[in-house]
Amino acid sequence: MQRVLVFGNSGSGKSTYAKRLKDTNGLAHLDLDSLAWQKESPTQRAPISVSQSEIKSFIQANPRWVIEGCYTDLLSLLVEEATEIVFMNLDVILCKENARQRPWEPHKYPSPADQDKNLSMLLEWIEQYHERDDEFSFQAHKNFYERFIGKKTIYHENPLFE
Repeated sequence: MQRVLVFGNSGSGKSTYAKRLKDTNGLAHLDLDSLAWQKESPTQRAPISVSQSEIKSFIQANPRWVIEGCYTDLLSLLVEEATEIVFMNLDVILCKENARQRPWEPHKYPSPADQDKNLSMLLEWIEQYHERDDEFSFQAHKNFYERFIGKKTIYHENPLFE
């Protein structure tokens, strides 16, 4: 039974890769962005217990899945359930280019203009990937990857274009 965690920096192609797995392998897909933030205050993280409950409901309803996000605190809740992990470890320059070319994400932004308003903040966030020391950082992702026992893959280029 396939249960895949996909993680990496913003703009690394997590969503694109996860959607490809969903479409080609018939997996249910969960983007952790959809439950990591408070609905009424989208700049504040939801309590871990709330996110954990939503994740649990998703995996109980879907025995085969791909879950993607940059949140190692949430990914860690799934480590016992996952059959494999994929670390999208693209260079920051590639991540920034991907972010600039990102199509509108209606599940995150009410309009393309609203999404574009956040682009400069997103590019700065991507640039800080190796300097940060939080659950979104390169170091957290690297540690998560190294500790995982099981099938794991790391990509330094987008595998959809290789």
